Amino acid sequence: MHYGSVELCEVEITEDISPEQRENLSVALKKTGLELMQDKKNILVERIKAVIIDLVHNTDEQIKINLSDHLSQKLNHNYTYLGNLFSEVKGITIEKYYLSHKIEKVKELLIYDELNLTEIAWKLHYSSVAHLSNQFRKMTGLTPSQFKKLKNKKPRTLEDV
Repeated sequence: MHYGSVELCEVEITEDISPEQRENLSVALKKTGLELMQDKKNILVERIKAVIIDLVHNTDEQIKINLSDHLSQKLNHNYTYLGNLFSEVKGITIEKYYLSHKIEKVKELLIYDELNLTEIAWKLHYSSVAHLSNQFRKMTGLTPSQFKKLKNKKPRTLEDV
């Protein structure tokens, strides 16, 4: 098969393919742990997820507009439509998905131990360390310091018993 562009979660096939080719492609993708998506709603939800993941995990720059406008511009759809569709398909709001990824990024940065909490808050565009800490506690049940202490606890080996 000939293809045009390849992006995260998306490949553009430049020719018409037969149902048999589509099925063969689906089977081949499943063997590698991937899935052929044909439903336009699911494709759009995957694109929403990709934009959010890229924003949180691959972009250090703060977006100059709010998340809803950013998604609308990137995906050329009204945010209300995107939000309703995402909630319908995933069972959570876009905002909750976005915050979950931000908290996962905070955990990752705490584990790497290269940045202090103030630097992490700045890097992830929180208005303050207190805001980051409150959100972290709300979503994990732990403060960032408690989380950091947990990750520093080394499991005891049999020799230590």
